[in-house]
Formats: sequence, structure tokens, C-alpha cells
Amino acid sequence: MSTSTAPIRFTATLRRPAEPKVATWTFLVLPQAASAKLPARGMTTVEGTFAGQPFQATLEPDGVGSHWLKVEKALRTAAGVAAGDQVELVIAPVAEEPEPVVPPDIRKALTAAPEAKAVWSSLTPVARRDWIHWITSGKKAETRVKRVATACDMLTSGKRRACCFDRSGMYSKGNMGAPVAAE
Repeated sequence: MSTSTAPIRFTATLRRPAEPKVATWTFLVLPQAASAKLPARGMTTVEGTFAGQPFQATLEPDGVGSHWLKVEKALRTAAGVAAGDQVELVIAPVAEEPEPVVPPDIRKALTAAPEAKAVWSSLTPVARRDWIHWITSGKKAETRVKRVATACDMLTSGKRRACCFDRSGMYSKGNMGAPVAAE
């Protein structure tokens, strides 16, 4: 576990999302006090233990100043927990943010725009993650296509950050947040 920050210990309830109806994953929302100890209100990668099982994951902002964690089936199974259970976590921010996975359409657009790719390559992993999140957060396919083109134009012109992107989700009119829990 990262040694730059004291471990953050808490218990949270594992929830199943209401949508999709047949989700194979679960999630939990960090208690406000635990989230407040993290270095940022936006996406933050942590490592630690989940019900005693080691893991690394990127916490998502919940839009109200805290974070939530998507828990895949493999981790839940290894930990022997199920939706509705209280789970103990010990987390700390990673020493170095990992490289984000670049979706194929973005990778293809960057390959076709060498100037944009040069700027992209000079960005930090967190900045690249923010660009990817901004591009992929549109609700319509045509919005995503438009954002890929806009991102390439912006990067080509030397812009290093996605315009007007609220990493915490607190000022974004609800487009970030934890899933709604199934009853």
C-alpha cells in the first residue's frame, strides 16, 4: 500500500445497481469522512484491501463531494461478500496514477492527428483520464464523435485540459454520481 498517506479505514454497505437489471457488479459509496481524507474530489486511484482482499481501483466522484467504488464480481467473490453486506476497507491513494485505457475510437483519432497525439503523449495520466472521461461522458453517440474531433482540435492547438470539465461532478448538473441502488 502507498506510504505517502496514512491508510483510510472504513466500513460501507455493498449495493447492487438498479440498472442494468442483471448487473454482475456491485458498488459502495465511501462515507463522507473517509472521502474527505483523499487528495481530490475527482477520480482518485487507490490501493488497499476490500474485506481482506488486496485490490487497486479508481474511485469515481459521486457529485456531492464524496466517492464511490465499482466492485467487480471477481473481487466480491474472492472476498466472500454479497450485496447488502457491510464491508471493511483500508485504502490509500496510489503513489503514481496508472495509465488510463484509451478507447479504440480515441486512439484511432489521435493516430490520425500527429500534432494532437504529441500533446496527448506529454500529458499526465490524470489529464489523459480527464480527456477520456469528458469524451465518453456524452449520452449520445453523435456527441462522442463530436467530442473526439473537438478534443483532437484542442490538443492540436496545444490545449492541455478539457474545457470546463468539473472533475468532482459537483457543478456538472448531475452527469456524475454513484449508481442508484436497487432496493
